[in-house]
Amino acid sequence: MKILVTIKRVEDYESKIKVKPDGTWIVTDGVNYRANPFDEIAVEEALRLRDANMPSEVIAVSVGSELSVNEIRSALAMGADKGILVKQAGWVDSDAVARCLQKVIEREKPDLVLMGKQAVDVDDNVTGQLLAEYLGWGQATFASKHESLESAEEKAKKPGVKLAADKASVEVIREIDGGLETLSVKLPAIVTVDLRLNVPRYASLPNIMKAKKKPVEELDPKALGVDVTPKVKVLKVEPPPARAAGIKVPDVAALVQKLHSDAKVI
Repeated sequence: MKILVTIKRVEDYESKIKVKPDGTWIVTDGVNYRANPFDEIAVEEALRLRDANMPSEVIAVSVGSELSVNEIRSALAMGADKGILVKQAGWVDSDAVARCLQKVIEREKPDLVLMGKQAVDVDDNVTGQLLAEYLGWGQATFASKHESLESAEEKAKKPGVKLAADKASVEVIREIDGGLETLSVKLPAIVTVDLRLNVPRYASLPNIMKAKKKPVEELDPKALGVDVTPKVKVLKVEPPPARAAGIKVPDVAALVQKLHSDAKVI
C-alpha cells in the first residue's frame, strides 16, 4: 500500500516567542523551527504501518517555504521513502494547504493519508477535515491508542491504526468524552493522529546521511492549479497578559478573606 503523511515546519515550542510591536505576527529572528510534534507521530505511525504491511511506501509531503525541506528530510531520516515539497513562500492558510494536498493526493493516489490532528503554531485543527471533504473520502480524527499490557518493545513495533485483513479498511481507536470509540474506515481515507498514539523514533546518524540522498520533488501551487490567496486574515496578535505578582498573608483568616472577596472562589 502507499501511505502519504504530512509534515509541517513550525516554531519550536521551547523557543521564547515575542510578538512584534505592531501586533502583526511574532518576531521570527532567533526562533528555532522544527517538525510539528503531531506530524512526527503521524510519520511514526506511517512507518509502523509500512513495516507491518510490506511492501509498502511512505511519502512525506509539506506545504511551505523552501526551508520546509528540512522537515521533509527529518521524516526521510526517520525512514520515509521519498518527499514532496509544495513550495510557497509566505502565509498559507489551512484551506490552501488542504487544496494543495488534494492535488498531490490525486496525482500520487495513496491508499491512506496520515496527518497530525493540528499544528502547534496556529492550532486550527481543520486541514484534515477540509482535505477529506475536498477528496470525498472517509475520515477518522484524533487517532489514539488504548493502554495494553504489551512491553515497550512490542508497542514500538505495532501500529495503532490497524489495517484490515482484506486491506480495504483501517480500524482507528479515538478518545471521546468518557471513554474510547473504535471506528472502521474504508480506504482510501484520511486519519488524523493524537499525542498518545505512539512515541516517534529518533533518527540514527546513518539514516540521517541516507536521507540526504533520498528524492524530494518540488511542486508549485500554480502548476497544481491552486490559488493560495489566504481566506483567513490575521487581524492582530497579542501576548498573554503578564501574571500578577503573588502576595503573602499573615494567617489563615486573611487567606480565607482574600479567597472570598478578591478571588471569589469561596
